[in-house]
Amino acid sequence: MRRAYAAVAAIVGIFLCIQLGALALVEPFQAAGYQTVEDPTDPTNSVLYIGAILVATAVMLAAFKYDADVVVRLLVIVSATFISYYVFTVLLPVVEVFGVNGLAVAAALGLAAALALYPEWYVIDGAGIVMGAGAAGLFGISFGLLPAILLLIGLAVYDAISVYGTEHMLDLASGVMDLKVPVILVVPLTLSYSFLDSEMPETKPDPDEEDDETDDANDADGATGDDAEQAPLDRDAFFIGLGDAVMPTVLVASAAFFAPASIPTLNLLGVEAALPAVTAMVGTILGLLVLMRMVMKGRAHAGLPLLNGGAIAGYLVGALAVGIPLLQAVGL
Repeated sequence: MRRAYAAVAAIVGIFLCIQLGALALVEPFQAAGYQTVEDPTDPTNSVLYIGAILVATAVMLAAFKYDADVVVRLLVIVSATFISYYVFTVLLPVVEVFGVNGLAVAAALGLAAALALYPEWYVIDGAGIVMGAGAAGLFGISFGLLPAILLLIGLAVYDAISVYGTEHMLDLASGVMDLKVPVILVVPLTLSYSFLDSEMPETKPDPDEEDDETDDANDADGATGDDAEQAPLDRDAFFIGLGDAVMPTVLVASAAFFAPASIPTLNLLGVEAALPAVTAMVGTILGLLVLMRMVMKGRAHAGLPLLNGGAIAGYLVGALAVGIPLLQAVGL
């Protein structure tokens, strides 16, 4: 159990790295002109993004069905390269080569090469932290408070339906796990664990042994163990979807970026953040702890209902505490 608790602490640490990284990136991203939409207060941005997720999910399921896994893996690595390039352009000194930052290009290509050639668990997690912080920072400055809240609510509902209802997320999880790309984060329970040599966890129970109490299984956007019925000490590692860390952090970054200048801020390891952004972080971590407690009982669950719900609740508590009216807090 000590190893399981240490793994949970490591997952919390990864979430905090992504959250603090996103907070540190929002201002540099804005200064670099990386805001991706013309009007960040437009709620239709959330609808379009959720629609894009549905399309991407359908494409990935089709790719897995027709044995085109390599295409999905390539697309994920290319996406990781582009997102990490945005991060490195604001973090590394500018060394212009053919009109671009040569150091940022080299760092992004190095990350891509590591993912392609040696996707061990620490490579996956390191790339996931860079991708997660970058993606959350980009969406945070592009989604105002109302669009961000609507995005989190919509994705939480979709996550619950796709895991406990249609169960198509289980098929997606099964395919994604085999790709060994930073769509998931991997936290081993032993020092000898190797993600490269491990067999992927089952995402569905054996149809001959199906049980109503253990029919919930792994979700690419939810915490999972090696098997839906295994106790924590029987697992080699905990797995949790990168989306579980990114989505609530979008609200954290949005709350920091769009906060009125007059509200109090806190210094978090050198990063200044508005109080509602900090309480959104706290709410996310509390949701994560509840999620991991449920997983520690031997079952996996959809992550976003708890994580996004915790982020929204935490944000609202912080906003009301500093005197922001409720309607203004939700962007109305």
